[in-house]
Amino acid sequence: MRWLLLALLCAFPMAALAQADIAPPTVVSQPSAVTPTTTQTVPRIGIMMMEPGEIFWERFGHDSVLVADPDTGETISYNFGFFDPTEPDFVSRFVRGDMRYRLAAVPYADDLVLYRAEGRGVSVLWLDLEAAQAREIATALAENARPENAFYRYDYFRDNCSTRVRDAIDRALAGGLQKQVVGRSQGLSWRDEALRLASPAPWMWLGFDIGLGPAADQPMTMWEQAFVPRRLADILVEAKNGEGRLLVHEREEILPHRIAPEPNAHALRWWLWGLWGIAIAIAIAWMGQRNAGSRVLGAILLPFWLVAGFIGALLLFLWFGTAHVMAWANHNLFVLNPLAWFALPGAWRTIRGRAPGRWAARVAQVIALCAVAGLLVRWVSAEPQANLHWIALLLPVHAAVAWVFWRGTPSR
Repeated sequence: MRWLLLALLCAFPMAALAQADIAPPTVVSQPSAVTPTTTQTVPRIGIMMMEPGEIFWERFGHDSVLVADPDTGETISYNFGFFDPTEPDFVSRFVRGDMRYRLAAVPYADDLVLYRAEGRGVSVLWLDLEAAQAREIATALAENARPENAFYRYDYFRDNCSTRVRDAIDRALAGGLQKQVVGRSQGLSWRDEALRLASPAPWMWLGFDIGLGPAADQPMTMWEQAFVPRRLADILVEAKNGEGRLLVHEREEILPHRIAPEPNAHALRWWLWGLWGIAIAIAIAWMGQRNAGSRVLGAILLPFWLVAGFIGALLLFLWFGTAHVMAWANHNLFVLNPLAWFALPGAWRTIRGRAPGRWAARVAQVIALCAVAGLLVRWVSAEPQANLHWIALLLPVHAAVAWVFWRGTPSR
């Protein structure tokens, strides 16, 4: 449960809390958290982009808004990625999908400490804005960072650290950024991006792939793709400001990226999963014909059904007990079914060399029929969940177990 919840819920990075005195790069000098106080000063606005890290909560990368005062050389990094794990209700909020994040005004140099130590690349996209727009962003962020205004309800896909940065820019452009991208799409889904970025961590990838439901398979607009910092950077580089010039007039590399780069997408070969499912089904049928083999089969089915039932129960909990919309109505319930727990006595009887029993045989048949129903639902759905590989793997397995249990364990 811990791994699946963490993979589902911690898709986005926790901002670095460490602070240290480091030499700032040439962008500004002597950075510190100071809000512009004079309307004569035009702050310089940049978007600081942090490359993905190696810890699971860093896999999606991160970003923040820089506000630099050209008169004093003082710079603030407005970072929407802070949360407090010591809050009394932190764990319950975490599980329910009701996380509270906050905006923090962090000294620019301090915000670089962790990224430098971890070898994560950092760059800044400096924006070409009108003076009034730059002042509006600086003023709005300073007001938003006040303790009474800093907290917001975090949604891992639709309202996160990156979308907050996107929205701050869009408000200054009077909706001009959204108008340029809202009707465009690259055909990517929420699942595509989650699996791509989680792929270096197999357990995280597995948690996303099993835990995300059909809502995660809807194609995103480019506006929605900005929940990933890299996609936001792509949007900003192509965008125009109010006067028709490129919104990003300079990209400055701050820290080199010294670890593995952000992964590219890889297509899932469902037919390969199906071949494995057929091979496992043949092995199950073979073991079911032999007394010693049936004992081994029972020893395999016992943990398999324990895990399958647990995952199914967890998927039901995410659906009916939490606000994680992307996990609702998950079609993987057809193949990872809580009913598997009711077949456990049959597995135990098989281990002891006895017939699995009529009850376990009936349950195994129902589980197999549910897997068939999952395939049919996918065929008739206008917007199917991308779980054909799981059906291809597990449907033959469930069918083979149902057949072996129906026939019963051979007598001695």
